[in-house]
Amino acid sequence: MKIKFIKMQSLGNDFVFIDMTKKKIPLKPRLIRRLCDRRFGVGADQLLTIAKSRKADFKTQFYNQDGGEVGMCGNGLRCLAALIRDTGLSRKKELTIETKAGIRTALFTSKSKVRVDMGSPILKGRQIPVNLNGRVINRPLKVEGRDYRITCVSVGNPHCVLFVEDLDKYPVESVGKLLENHSLFPQRTNVEFIQLIERKKFSMRVWERGAGETMACGSGAAAAAVAGVLNNYADRKVTVKLKGGTLDIHWNIKDDHVYMTGPFERVFEGTIDIV
Repeated sequence: MKIKFIKMQSLGNDFVFIDMTKKKIPLKPRLIRRLCDRRFGVGADQLLTIAKSRKADFKTQFYNQDGGEVGMCGNGLRCLAALIRDTGLSRKKELTIETKAGIRTALFTSKSKVRVDMGSPILKGRQIPVNLNGRVINRPLKVEGRDYRITCVSVGNPHCVLFVEDLDKYPVESVGKLLENHSLFPQRTNVEFIQLIERKKFSMRVWERGAGETMACGSGAAAAAVAGVLNNYADRKVTVKLKGGTLDIHWNIKDDHVYMTGPFERVFEGTIDIV
């Protein structure tokens, strides 16, 4: 089977896009894993689809490297909007996109940047989901003899945020794996590690469920910004510095929505023959 694809990236967070507006391709986990494989496929953190929607301008689905579907990816959504514009599928300056997490809007703020409305963050533990009642803010958690303080947020997918002192030396891989698969999180979780710089800026590394540590995570940056406000560490407008670059996040007090602005880039396109 020959599959046409387009690859894009934002801050080093890379994506394979499959256009299903004219022809639907059955995406089974094995095929997704193959396409995302960096040695035997195209290589990507996630695979996204582009399809028609009855509720919005377009519809998309997000799949991690392991083939599992997730509800939201901010960086992927920005790249999707750029791809829709650049391939001529739409000329709108503002697009509505149907996702598993609900309808999201993407607005072009310049030729090279898109602002995504991530919606209102979910803060109640059981709804994130986390197996805890109420808000999970700076909660103590002991795992394998070590103590952690966690703040949990959902922006279409679950996030567990930790504030650390030395981000470069922190054992992101071991702790990320540990928390991603902890019984506290029934759908597993993404894990963000934050080092505060000032109230308007912080650095972040991210461990994404089903993908491992990535160069960037848009929904993770949004969740981390919300966690910063909940812990009174950060303002509602912050710049998040990731391995791949920076994102601007605004948790708007008027409508309770989280807005994320950042760049995108088209990398290449082609056809892959899958046996």
